[in-house]
Amino acid sequence: MDAIEKEINSRRGEIIKEVELLFKANMKFVDWDVPEADDRKAGKLIISIMKEAIEKIERDIEAGEYDNY
Repeated sequence: MDAIEKEINSRRGEIIKEVELLFKANMKFVDWDVPEADDRKAGKLIISIMKEAIEKIERDIEAGEYDNY
């Protein structure tokens, strides 16, 4: 395992927690704005958007957008 892998692995729990917090925050916003919202539907829609964002980031990485970050 190289230094980059060690660093990212050491932050694994933190990264996962941050993603979960982002998801939960958006679930709260839906509940605040639409009290009668179907939470399962809302969750699936939020996850779909998060996946879309991840896919964009993956494309940006491949295109070199983060090479000098």
